[in-house]
Amino acid sequence: MAGRASAPGAAKGLALPQVPKILVYVVGFIPAIWLFYAGIMDRLGADPMRYLEQALGLWALRFLVATLAITPLRQLFNINLLRYRRAIGLLSFYYAALHLITYLVLDQGLDMAAIVADIVKRPYITIGMATFVVLVPLAVTSNNAAIRRMGGQTWARLHRLVYVAAVGAVLHYILVVKSWPPEPLVYAAIVAVLLGYRLVRSLVKKPSRRRTA
Repeated sequence: MAGRASAPGAAKGLALPQVPKILVYVVGFIPAIWLFYAGIMDRLGADPMRYLEQALGLWALRFLVATLAITPLRQLFNINLLRYRRAIGLLSFYYAALHLITYLVLDQGLDMAAIVADIVKRPYITIGMATFVVLVPLAVTSNNAAIRRMGGQTWARLHRLVYVAAVGAVLHYILVVKSWPPEPLVYAAIVAVLLGYRLVRSLVKKPSRRRTA
C-alpha cells in the first residue's frame, strides 16, 4: 500500500510538524465511527444501508488517492508526507474492508448464492471484488518485516499493484453511481493525473539513464 520503498535521503522536503502515526489512524477512523453512529441513530436517510456502503467505499477511494498523491507532492512541491504513506494506505484498505463487510452482511445477509450471482452478473461488483483482492497482499505486506523478507525491489514491484487498485476503485465507483454525476468523474480525473504523472516521469528518466550510461 505504501508504493515504492524510500531511497536514502528521499525523506528530505519541506519541514512540516510531525504528528504521531497513531494519530493518523485515529483521525482517519472518525468518518467510519460517525457513519456507524449515524446508522444506529437512523440518520442516514431513506436507504441507510446503501448510504453506509457507498460512503465507506468512497472513503476507501479518498485514502487511496491520498496515498498516490504523496510522491508527487514531495517531488513537485517538496512537501514530505512519506512517513504517513503506509498509515494512509492501510486506512484505504480498512475502509475497503468495511465497505465489503457492509455489502456481505447488511446488504446480502451472507447469502453466498446471491453474492456469487452478483459477482458474475454485475460488472461493478466484479470489479469491486477484484480490486479488494488486489489490495489484500498490499495490506498484508505493508510492514518492515515483509520488506526485509521479500527484498526491497520485489516488494516495490508488488506494491505497484496500487496503481491497478486505483483504476479498479474508480471504475467501481463510476459503475455503482450509474447516472454519471460529476463526483466520480472528478475522482477518475485525479487518478488519471496521478498515474499519468508517474508514467511521464518514468519515460523522462529512462533517456537520462541511457545518457548517463
